[in-house]
Amino acid sequence: MTTAQRPTLEAVARRAGVSRATVSRVVNGSTTVAEPIREAVRRAVAELGYVPNLAARSLVTQRTDSIALVMPEAATRVFSDDQVFPGIIRGVSQELEAADKQLVLMLAGSPAGHQRVERYTTGRHVDGVLFASLHGADPLPGRLARLGIPVVCSGRPLDGAVPYVDVDHVGGVARAIQHLIDSGRRRIATIAGPQDMVAGIERLAGYRDTVAAAGLPELVAVGDFTRESGAEAMRRLLDEHPDLDAVFTASDLMAHAALRALREAGRRVPDDVAVIGFDDIETAAYTEPPLTTVRQPIVEIGRRMTRLLLRLAAGEAIEPAVVLPTELIVRESA
Repeated sequence: MTTAQRPTLEAVARRAGVSRATVSRVVNGSTTVAEPIREAVRRAVAELGYVPNLAARSLVTQRTDSIALVMPEAATRVFSDDQVFPGIIRGVSQELEAADKQLVLMLAGSPAGHQRVERYTTGRHVDGVLFASLHGADPLPGRLARLGIPVVCSGRPLDGAVPYVDVDHVGGVARAIQHLIDSGRRRIATIAGPQDMVAGIERLAGYRDTVAAAGLPELVAVGDFTRESGAEAMRRLLDEHPDLDAVFTASDLMAHAALRALREAGRRVPDDVAVIGFDDIETAAYTEPPLTTVRQPIVEIGRRMTRLLLRLAAGEAIEPAVVLPTELIVRESA
């Protein structure tokens, strides 16, 4: 069927025996039309194969039925082997599909990317914006929220300006460090995450609080959640603290790299050095040895932040912060 042959609102109205305005109200989701009339319109729509003009409908409803998921990261990071990103995307997609909404994925790993996201979202091309993997006190979420755009973040924003969904980083790390202490480890190092992200900051705080309470020294190297930074940090820790007997890494990818660096250095895991990660991505169970890690519900984070945003976009009151629990998954590495 060509564009010229597509059924119109007028054709649906004639088939249903109602006015064009009534068809428009039914198609756009109005609840003010009586159910028998709505059913007649729906039947006419189905019989004629009418497909609404989304651009025209958005002018009437002021809705686009699209939600942006913004990740302030380079494409090489988002589409790497870090399974946190696809986990978030999967959770967001599941909720939007259930709500019959469209996902718009936007990467903003540069100043130009930030500007592009701001132009697109303030142009009202989407009904709301989700942010994941924020760095620093990124002003964009707060700026969009102040313009009246519904915004929800994955992870507590450093400026605290918008609603968010996060996990109990500090408590999860504390359980991991206490597990190492209870197993007799006394020279416990950490490969911390980036200190411009709440996840990196709070996971390091959980480590510091727990070793301090046990009277143990701090042995710290900082990475950026990537495999490469984990390998470099592990080698640096071994050079500076050759007597370390355990390491907590702030991401599973860094833990994977640490396992390899320890093996290359002739250290046995867990006999000489115990290793714990954070995330419980799928490959954590298949490392050598299988990785003990702090599980965060990655897909559920995406789902919960999407539910919050849809409620916010619908004008409902929402809780400003949702903090999900973490769980220590004990395997052979510690």
